[in-house]
Amino acid sequence: MAVIWGVVLHALGGFASGSFYLPYKKVQGWSWESYWLVGGIFSWVFAPLIFGLLTVPNLFGVLAEAPTETVWWSYFWGVLWGFGGLTFGLTMRYLGLSLGMAVVLGLCAVFGTVVPPIWQGQFGTLMSTLSGQVIILGLAVCVLGISICGIAGMMKEKSMTDDQKKETIAEFDLKKGVLVAVFSGIMSACFSFGLTAGQPIADLAVQNGADPLYMNNAPLVFILLGGLTTNAIWCIYLNIKNKTYTDYGNVTAPAVRNIIFCAMAGVTWYLQFFFYGMGDSKMGEYRFSGWTLHMAFIIAFSSFWGLYLHEWRGANRQTMRTITLGIATVVFSTVVVGIGNYLAE
Repeated sequence: MAVIWGVVLHALGGFASGSFYLPYKKVQGWSWESYWLVGGIFSWVFAPLIFGLLTVPNLFGVLAEAPTETVWWSYFWGVLWGFGGLTFGLTMRYLGLSLGMAVVLGLCAVFGTVVPPIWQGQFGTLMSTLSGQVIILGLAVCVLGISICGIAGMMKEKSMTDDQKKETIAEFDLKKGVLVAVFSGIMSACFSFGLTAGQPIADLAVQNGADPLYMNNAPLVFILLGGLTTNAIWCIYLNIKNKTYTDYGNVTAPAVRNIIFCAMAGVTWYLQFFFYGMGDSKMGEYRFSGWTLHMAFIIAFSSFWGLYLHEWRGANRQTMRTITLGIATVVFSTVVVGIGNYLAE
């Protein structure tokens, strides 16, 4: 039951991540860098502190007690992850929700799942057990599904005119989008490394009375602070370069409405890791495999949103069958990983 509960929590996190970008589509009169920064302040500052204070007793005491080296590595991986999160937004602009998520999170799933056990010297043990082999098989199935989604994207590129592409995704650019997505996918995996590095902080939270279900909310404060650093520097640079700093005082733009939608997007984005942290605590011996589940659920939900928003409108039947097969394969991979964790238990 613990593993099943863990899978459900990862599904909730995947839904939050796969849906967070939708409120940004309602922002009017602001440039990308302006609304990304405002939403990010809710994602990386307000939400981690509020949810942390609600779930971790003596949160600030726990953070102050954390070893300096642990704090540094948590923040460092957060900074690197910030590059992935930053370019993630650009990927959505160029590829759309369904294809962009598939490419970015496919790479993120591979690096984020495999590297932690290698770093901890557990990969050999993992490969020598049936449960570990099944989990790796699930990862391979996930990558296969993501590859199928990528093929569907290329089929869409070939079968549609430029005007058709622009109707569904205003700035659609496959080559530019894939390049950005590859970089984003690799760097986004650093979040998984940050959670691994921040485990001593999570342990301190439990020692101070936190429910193990919420223990990861403590290291999230430092990891997301690192992400804020990267994103804030770049967005402020773009504000200055493009003179879009005037967005914040633009009386012709619905400022209050924009802030509300940015807040909705930011808090929804944070909830992915709130639920991920809870699901992570339920995944048993091979907790790292939860990263694959998280990525797979995000791809599944974002793909469904992409279909709902007609991002594939105008694509031929063969392309639609291919993207449907890709989504189904990704969803199936979550079942395989869940079985692997069950066997570990």
